[in-house]
Amino acid sequence: MPRTGPRIKSPDQLVAESGADLEGHGLKRTIGPFQLVCFGIGAIVGTGIFVGLSDTVAEAGPAVIVSFVLAALTCIFTAFSFAELGGAIPVSGSSYSYTYASLGERTAFLVGWCLLLEYGVSVSAVAIGWGQYLNELLEHTIGLRIPDAFAAAPGHGGIVNIPAVVVMLLAAVLLVRGVRESARATAAMAVIKVGILVLFCAVAFTAYQAGNLTPFAPAGIGGIGAGASLAFFSFIGFDAISTAGEEVKNPRRNIPLAILVTIGCVALIYCLVSVAALGAMPWEQVGGKPAALSLIVNHATGSAFGSTVIALGAVVAIASVVLAVMYGQTRILMSMARDGLMPKVFERVSPKTSTPVANTWIVAVVFAVPAAVVPLDVVLDMTVIGTLAVMAVVNICVIALRRSRPDLQRRFRVPLFPVAPLLGVGFSLYLMYGLPLMTWIQFAVFVAVGLVLYSVYGRRRSRLGRAEEAAADGADGSGPAHEEPADDGTPSPAVRAGQAG
Repeated sequence: MPRTGPRIKSPDQLVAESGADLEGHGLKRTIGPFQLVCFGIGAIVGTGIFVGLSDTVAEAGPAVIVSFVLAALTCIFTAFSFAELGGAIPVSGSSYSYTYASLGERTAFLVGWCLLLEYGVSVSAVAIGWGQYLNELLEHTIGLRIPDAFAAAPGHGGIVNIPAVVVMLLAAVLLVRGVRESARATAAMAVIKVGILVLFCAVAFTAYQAGNLTPFAPAGIGGIGAGASLAFFSFIGFDAISTAGEEVKNPRRNIPLAILVTIGCVALIYCLVSVAALGAMPWEQVGGKPAALSLIVNHATGSAFGSTVIALGAVVAIASVVLAVMYGQTRILMSMARDGLMPKVFERVSPKTSTPVANTWIVAVVFAVPAAVVPLDVVLDMTVIGTLAVMAVVNICVIALRRSRPDLQRRFRVPLFPVAPLLGVGFSLYLMYGLPLMTWIQFAVFVAVGLVLYSVYGRRRSRLGRAEEAAADGADGSGPAHEEPADDGTPSPAVRAGQAG
């Protein structure tokens, strides 16, 4: 009998195929809880606060503090959902795998497609911001600057953004060397940048003047909402923790713990930074200015030394985000390739380094192109809308999976269920509403392209679909009852799941 509902892959099958309760598909469990929290902070704290703060201030004024709180609430409710799903289904696919287990293959493919915006396109946005602070650092230390022609995108005074390409290639080199080396580097960089942000707050509070926070909301509620949509970019990346599901020690415990600890730490840091920044300098002088944190430190100290330290912190911070987010993108593509929804090259793991080498280089080269030639604001809006759409779906996944699999082992459960995930959906849609119409149009086209790709490629090559067709042929006597191996010579997912059981 032909299938009438969506193709859904059970959580047990996802875990069995990935070997997530064992050793994984050639991946090694080398990441502990502290490194995982540092990885989360490394994936979040970067361009959004060091570069994007000034754009958020330009929209909301001193009420940017409220914008950050709204963005943090959206992330906190969704973080609860990621924590429950990450502990219940500890695999590398993150949102894509959770959707496959609850809403079906077509929706999962579209989520994976949108994750190209959250991870792939966002890594381009992060890399673009790196060049601004690299120039700041070079100018204050050795008196040199990279010419604008080679440090900015066309239309913004440049021809090609070479620093953006360089930082992505350097991240790829580190990632292909091994996850242990990448985790250590990310942990070190996370400690450095948090320390520098704390130092920034200490310096900025010495120049704090309450009068700088009035009028508090010059653009009204609309400005706060628009600012929250931009501020949300500063929180993107916490879900990258769940993409490490197959390389984390004791993932069912450590993934939920790391997600919640990371969000709490980052939300606190951002609120302190925004209060310190706008208390130290009138918002009109901060809004829209590049390298805003350096500008504020210079104003507070009356010298350029402080901005040199901030620039160093930003260079380290943004590089660590590139590293962590690129890691997340490669693991999601690996999971989709295992299911037959992406080409097989993305699932190949080097036996020498236990990393997806070809996958990593493809991601680095492909997304270096928009980093080199696309302005930051265009890339940023598409990243935000894609991420918010994915987060809305993840909250729905929690509700769907609670109903379909109440027996599933869950080390962490969303509090105030189902109110919390519904609020997560509501906040996500509210922030999406605050984005420009052109961003919605671009996103609609992007999703339409994803639907076409699934119809002409993913649905036909799906390994789950092939397994179901083979089983149906065997049941009605029109074909062999056993399942054929995948076209690359490896056993199909269902066969591997049976072997694991």
